[in-house]
Amino acid sequence: MQLSGLKGAGRTPSLPLSVELADAAGPAQLQLLSLLRVLPGQRYVGAGIWRGRPVLAKLLVGSKAARHFQRELEGVRLLAAQGLTTPLLLADGLKDGEGGWLLFEFLEGAESLGDAWQQVEARPVLADEQAAVLAEALAAIGQMHSKGLWQADLHLDNLLRHDGKLYLIDGAGIRVEQAGKPLSREKVLENLGVFFAQLPKSLEPFSEELLVHYLLSNSEHALPLEALQKQVRKVQGWRLKDFLIKVGRDCSLFSVQRGAFGLRAIRREEEAAMLPVLEQADALLDQGHLYKTGGAASVGKVEVAGRTLVVKRYNIKGFAHWLKRFWRPSRAWHSWREGNRLAFLGIATPKPLALLEKRFYWLRSRAYLITEYLPGPDIIERFAPYVESGEAPEAELLALDKLFAELIAERISHGDFKGHNLFWDKDRWSLIDLDSMCQHRSSSSFAPAYARDRARFMRNWSESSALYRVIDQRLPKQVDSAH
Repeated sequence: MQLSGLKGAGRTPSLPLSVELADAAGPAQLQLLSLLRVLPGQRYVGAGIWRGRPVLAKLLVGSKAARHFQRELEGVRLLAAQGLTTPLLLADGLKDGEGGWLLFEFLEGAESLGDAWQQVEARPVLADEQAAVLAEALAAIGQMHSKGLWQADLHLDNLLRHDGKLYLIDGAGIRVEQAGKPLSREKVLENLGVFFAQLPKSLEPFSEELLVHYLLSNSEHALPLEALQKQVRKVQGWRLKDFLIKVGRDCSLFSVQRGAFGLRAIRREEEAAMLPVLEQADALLDQGHLYKTGGAASVGKVEVAGRTLVVKRYNIKGFAHWLKRFWRPSRAWHSWREGNRLAFLGIATPKPLALLEKRFYWLRSRAYLITEYLPGPDIIERFAPYVESGEAPEAELLALDKLFAELIAERISHGDFKGHNLFWDKDRWSLIDLDSMCQHRSSSSFAPAYARDRARFMRNWSESSALYRVIDQRLPKQVDSAH
């Protein structure tokens, strides 16, 4: 096909795909064998064969193709000109009415630092394996900054390990201040803020220790920790805001369809598995193990293709109830958004997999939420043997301290903090039933909400019990409402 044919190829074109391109040696066919990244109708990135050689192809189509091509080409050339390690550009071209293309050497067996991090993420905080990955990344970022460049789209997947070297990729995100001269302190702090904002919150106390690896590559500026932390918080705020927009928009992370007769949102990697679940949600609930039925919600554990899931159906109890619900976002939508919020923030909750809101000419009716199933006990059951002695396992009490600290740091109130909504799973306390969850914009609104949450949580046990006294002493009595 012609390059322009990709404009209508959608998200999953049939592969292998033959695309006609041309360079100085004349026209030739690119055999595209796999796709690594797709922005439908605009960008297709994948592995293929060009003139008998394996290549990494970036194919740019649509109305923005010329602009994206020039940005990518300029970035690649900047990296190469400053002697930074980046994949060799083998061929490129831009044709009016067709689009642009860039073909790079294919780094067989290369591993992104993002993949390397996933392999060590579950290790203890800043274990040697974690420190090694982050040190490698920060050293590369320091080298780039020392040459006057920065990566606007800075993340671990844009750094590739191959044959003992670390390659900088994605020229489209490369920016320059003064080529060959160290980046200004302001730009350094901005860019490092982007990097540190993507790390787990548990690493925040180690920012100064990690910064040493950067300074070994670029010690041009003193970098006050307070200034960096301020920038990190700023970036964390806009990243969360951007992510929460994506949970309701068709994108690489989520498959979303909305219209007059429904809203459906599914995690992109779960789409094939979840479509039949949503189609059969009522039947699955009828056949499954019901935790709650009738009233405003029905909740059940279901088995689908050997996988255990939780289906929650939000019912309409009658005409009067419908009048209250049809005009505003469903509680399923609220739980979907808040579950994704918690997951993004690294606070444990069952992974939200899919959402369906049924509508009739935009007027909402029943809604469904599908999440992962947690097999672990809730905190009432887990702590039952220790009510009188108060000798609950210290690891589980520390995990409870950590959960409350995370909620306080993010100003999140649960709204229904009974013990049955807190499950022990993978050495963490995991929150369920997020219908009333809220992330507060100010401490003044969070403080009373936290007080209500804490009071409800403590009512899970008798005030006269030893366990009550132990937990009461550990959890913060109140939070500062002055800031």
